[in-house]
Amino acid sequence: MAQPSFFKQSPSLTLAEIAAFAKAELVDPTRADQRITGLASLDQAGPHHLAFFDNVRYIHQLAQTRAGAVLVSVRFKGDIPPHLAVLRSRSPFADFVALSRDWHDDALRPQSGFGLTGVAVSAIVHPTAQLEDDVTVDPLAVIGPNVEIGSGSVIGSGAVIAAGVKIGRDCNVGANSSIQFALIGNNVLIHPGCLIGQDGYGFIFGAESHLKVPQTGRVLIQNDVEIGAGTTIDRGSLRDTVIGEGTKIDNQVQIGHNVTVGRHCLIAAKCGLAGSLTLGDNVALGAMVGVNNHITIGDGAQVTAMSGVKDSIPAKGRWGGFFAKPTKQWFREILAVEKLGRDSAPGAKTNSQDAKDEGQ
Repeated sequence: MAQPSFFKQSPSLTLAEIAAFAKAELVDPTRADQRITGLASLDQAGPHHLAFFDNVRYIHQLAQTRAGAVLVSVRFKGDIPPHLAVLRSRSPFADFVALSRDWHDDALRPQSGFGLTGVAVSAIVHPTAQLEDDVTVDPLAVIGPNVEIGSGSVIGSGAVIAAGVKIGRDCNVGANSSIQFALIGNNVLIHPGCLIGQDGYGFIFGAESHLKVPQTGRVLIQNDVEIGAGTTIDRGSLRDTVIGEGTKIDNQVQIGHNVTVGRHCLIAAKCGLAGSLTLGDNVALGAMVGVNNHITIGDGAQVTAMSGVKDSIPAKGRWGGFFAKPTKQWFREILAVEKLGRDSAPGAKTNSQDAKDEGQ
């Protein structure tokens, strides 16, 4: 059985056409008419594929690749297998991605799972909902009362858009997502299985029972946000939970009530953001970072994966560890602990024993 491809077929371009698109230099002009019909990694490419090389750690893959052509950094001066056509580029990976985006634009955002346009017969759309032209609603999706959805948006199968939700233009809501108490801007990508707008985790703790605090805020998601599969974003208790424009959130992230996430942040998989904290603009959180409530992480700060953040971080801070602290301090402490472990290991000589031995 032939291996299926779920995306549209790549075009067939000559190396001259690819060089012009990428503004790269084709080192051997006699190969200008050589055709490329696909993109691949160095280790999986065949004679009709274009690959890229931009990291010397993969030099062994470059030596062994069967690719027909490769985008190579102008900084690289090493040997390149003679069968490879070489396109020299200042940014091989960026040029490779630009070409991939041009060839595979259908992979950039969730599509209708049924190749539909318009509203599926089995979808449920409340009579008071307002859908602009060119909205696609897949089978078994539910659109509640007074919902508004802008043109070019796609609602996946099994998605539930609850009463009063507003979704802008050119948005995608993945299959089996649930959205309530939310206002969503334009060009927002919400991948399958997201839960947005459910009540936050708010209780007054007691010895015999815990008193639930009403969660009467909303979720505001600004333009150009992407939210990965299985992510949950709680609505606010009094003030809103806000996701700033251009922010990209990975899969299985939990964002608590009253959180404010700034613009163009990057939040990797399985991060947990407790309630009422603030991320500034351009903050980057590595995978599985946990952030305590009621703190602020300043603009441009970065936190390494699997860190636990209990204190506010200043702008442009580089923190990591558990509990997180400035990375230089964290690394010094790790080295000190490792040295202590080596020195106290069975059979290790102490400094005093070393000195005694030298005196004998």
